[in-house]
Amino acid sequence: MSPSKLRPELVELKDRGPLPEHIAVIMDGNGRWAKQRGKNRVYGHKQGVHSVRDITESCAQLGVKFLTLYTFSTENWNRPALEVDALMHLLIRALRKEAETFRKNDIRLRTIGDVYALPVACQKELLELIDETSGNSRMTLTLALSYSGRWELIDAIKSMGEELVSGNMQVSDINESVLTSHMSSSFLPDPDLLIRTGGETRVSNFLLWQIAYSELYFSGVYWPDFRQPHLVSAIKDFQDRERRFGRVQEPI
Repeated sequence: MSPSKLRPELVELKDRGPLPEHIAVIMDGNGRWAKQRGKNRVYGHKQGVHSVRDITESCAQLGVKFLTLYTFSTENWNRPALEVDALMHLLIRALRKEAETFRKNDIRLRTIGDVYALPVACQKELLELIDETSGNSRMTLTLALSYSGRWELIDAIKSMGEELVSGNMQVSDINESVLTSHMSSSFLPDPDLLIRTGGETRVSNFLLWQIAYSELYFSGVYWPDFRQPHLVSAIKDFQDRERRFGRVQEPI
């Protein structure tokens, strides 16, 4: 979509200041949204898919290069079996349905996390869509599935440990870039902006290594209601901040 065809609020946002290259989102509040309406939690998850589509398309149109969604954490396996099973089936249906959205918007799909812990049917849908979209270049949408920041760090340390034991790496070789290269998310730049919906103000074990200097934005809006206007507000807040990365702008 060309800039001239963007909605006025998106055109204004692009002209207003630098856009985040990478936005990460903790999609929280599906269950509470459903409870307010007298529905079960699964209903909230189903409605949340509409927000995924809207935010994904909006980010692609704006020119955001990377969007990462915290879709299913390692801790989520501890939820009731019926809810986990419903989430897995919802994931399969959503991937099949959104394939056209990825093609239309030139979006590449990637994943991070212990994907092989997912049911085989989910793995199959994921791998097929990842392969189908591998040539797309407008934006990379990454789904964090069976993921947690601590899991990723431990997995990376184990990988480096194997190289140390085999003699392919020395302790003196280990630095930030080497650790990053062994991570599931090594293909991603660090997030510029981390958004959490649902009113909670914590990061919940998401991208712990990568968000060291990310700007954090907490929204009280539950995820099923989070749409483009809320994304615009988050990005405006990001644009109004001064990012120093530990430096000072004035002489001491």
